[in-house]
Amino acid sequence: MSTTAPISEATAADSHDVIRVVGARENNLKEISVEIPKRRLTVFTGVSGSGKSSLVFSTIAAESQRMINETYSAFVQGFMPNLARPDVDVLDGLTTAIIVDQERIGSDPRSTVGTATDTGTMLRILFSRLGKPHIGSPQAFSFNVASISGAGAVAFERGGKTVKERRDFNIVGGMCPRCEGRGQVSDFDLTALFDETKSLNDGALLVPGYTADSWYGRIYRGSGYFNNDKPIKDFTTKQMDDLLHKPATRIKVEGINVTYEGLIPKIQNSMLSKDREAMQPHIRRFVDKAITFDTCPECDGTRLSEKARSSKIDGLSIADVNAMQISDLAEWIRGIDDPSVAPLVTALSETLDAFVTIGLGYLSLNRPAGTLSGGEAQRTKMIRHLGSSLTDVTYVFDEPSIGLHPHDVERMNTLLLQLRDKGNTVLVVEHKPELIGIADHAIDLGPLAGTEGGQIMFEGTVDGLKASDTVTGRHLDDRAQLKSEVRTSTDALKIRGASTNNLQNVDVDIPLGVLCVLTGVAGSGKSSLVTGSLAKHDDVVLVDQQPIKGSRRSNPATYSGLLEPIRKAFAKANGVKPGLFSANSDGACPMCNGAGVIFTDLGVMASVESPCELCEGKRFQPEVLEFTFGGKNISEVLEMSVAQAAEFFADGEAKLPAAHKILTRMVDVGLGYLTIGQPLTTLSGGERQRLKLAIQLGESGGILVLDEPTTGLHLADVENMLALLDRLVDSGKSVIVIEHHQAVMAHADWIIDLGPGAGHDGGRVVFEGTPADLVAQKSTLTGQHLAEYVGA
Repeated sequence: MSTTAPISEATAADSHDVIRVVGARENNLKEISVEIPKRRLTVFTGVSGSGKSSLVFSTIAAESQRMINETYSAFVQGFMPNLARPDVDVLDGLTTAIIVDQERIGSDPRSTVGTATDTGTMLRILFSRLGKPHIGSPQAFSFNVASISGAGAVAFERGGKTVKERRDFNIVGGMCPRCEGRGQVSDFDLTALFDETKSLNDGALLVPGYTADSWYGRIYRGSGYFNNDKPIKDFTTKQMDDLLHKPATRIKVEGINVTYEGLIPKIQNSMLSKDREAMQPHIRRFVDKAITFDTCPECDGTRLSEKARSSKIDGLSIADVNAMQISDLAEWIRGIDDPSVAPLVTALSETLDAFVTIGLGYLSLNRPAGTLSGGEAQRTKMIRHLGSSLTDVTYVFDEPSIGLHPHDVERMNTLLLQLRDKGNTVLVVEHKPELIGIADHAIDLGPLAGTEGGQIMFEGTVDGLKASDTVTGRHLDDRAQLKSEVRTSTDALKIRGASTNNLQNVDVDIPLGVLCVLTGVAGSGKSSLVTGSLAKHDDVVLVDQQPIKGSRRSNPATYSGLLEPIRKAFAKANGVKPGLFSANSDGACPMCNGAGVIFTDLGVMASVESPCELCEGKRFQPEVLEFTFGGKNISEVLEMSVAQAAEFFADGEAKLPAAHKILTRMVDVGLGYLTIGQPLTTLSGGERQRLKLAIQLGESGGILVLDEPTTGLHLADVENMLALLDRLVDSGKSVIVIEHHQAVMAHADWIIDLGPGAGHDGGRVVFEGTPADLVAQKSTLTGQHLAEYVGA
């Protein structure tokens, strides 16, 4: 009897060659239908905000993950995040989706590259087996486990009787007791808290919101603990202790019972307990200035106890090994020849080699995970998939070229093609022509962003995309040209002996009054130069890649400070208090508490989200919507796009210069299509960074440092970004850009190239001069790629 399946059945199984999407409506998608070929590399293009992430992440990947979660029992699903079904009619042919996104690997101060991957765990096991002297189990080498011991009587039931026995316990951990495994100790810079030459009446307190006339200032002056006319430098030891450290105490000030607390506990509770990114800009500036972080003197920044550092293999402690460059560590691990740990050494070697293959060999395992750039974090997540034996998996990448030098993009292309060639479906959201060019299939969304996007503009080959009359097609072959004339510097910021991370005593003069680009391969020392030397100058405003935090209740209006002048204008025009015009305060709809939607928790099932029946999703009480300003109520204003709002507040009866100024900056960075009241959670990574840039443009610093401002930008938007950088320089600011995009390099007045390689092979200035000189010399990797880009 034959066991071969009939031809028709085999054909049926082989016919599932596409992922079919019908009627997708997630976010701004407009009922789109599309077929994506399996076991191919498909690239999704389109301007920022056109709906790429909504289709790939919020629809295809989200449904795949939801369906996988449903295969577990209801008990297990209770411990998993609840995922709602995407707003789509049909999704056919899905396979298991593995998402490799740009989300940072957490900013927990205890998280390092070693703890975020399996390498830290494997090294601890290795040292617990081979380390001399032997000090204990793997947790004896963990900086997250404290050493504790104790003894006492314990009572328990035995044979119907209560028995008491004395028990001792002893846990040996590797945590440094001084810094509690953080590697740093923090302290307050008292000069940032008060001016010791002034008295409290003269406004000695420098903490934001603690001026002499403010409520907090009045509590300190009315406490009775101080002579308010005496300069702080003349305070007694007791008065100084009361000012700085006094615990919460109930007192009466101006006839009102209030709680008095010393400055340091007060600041710790009111400011330091918040996430740094969630702070208002002026509070963030104060905290950055007032809190100083120094390397822990006891563990010298290694986070580990003296006992953990005493156990060694071949003369090296686990702290020494964690500090090694990964490419060097891989060599050291291969030198361990002990049959008892052979499987462990093999697994560790494979993981470390994967770091090197993917271009992260310059990192060390003790590098804090929160300091990795978006691109580095994404590649770190890729490591566990490189050697995987799984096939027929859908890998979903969010702009894998971010943070990569053109030289490194070629390596990333090779890795993506390797994943595809193993029989996997690879979906990539991307803007870079070098990466778009390797795709088997291209899907372009548009035509524009936000409500004007969400449609399929093109499906087919990359050559077909180039020939199409879409925004992407028209710009795919764009090449910025070198400027015929460059600006000349007015002054220079002199950096001497920079040695942060891998910098090798770098001396460099950064020209001011011009557009200066810092470039070099990933890991060459660009960010180290900026954070270690540049950011310390008072006149410098740094716009980095740290993601902005935001809940469903946060939106561009609240985050940018735009809502404040709008609320005050509504309040003044209607003779009521400003709190009425906040959906998080007095004006909130009582049924949905200002959320606009009602959430119904269904246990292990996904929560159901439905529009609030009372306010119909408008978030405010009906009576609040009767108040108008310029003929619009607050809900109608929040539903405007940034561009519409900029026009609305420009002149006429709704003229509001404070709001117009903020909105103009948001239009300048290419966010004119965003709705000012849409939740921050709906913004893409690139949109969030540009929102942050728009806010920072209003800062007073004369030197603006931007970390890859082209992140998430479509080719068409890069031109607008270059025009914005020009306007900033022409307005008198000095603009320094860390950038890999050749268009920005070509447009620079001055280039500083770091290298020649990454890690200890980098950290030196390999070129300083104009882009034309860099192209002419072709002496560095950057010069060679830039020459190729401009066709020189």
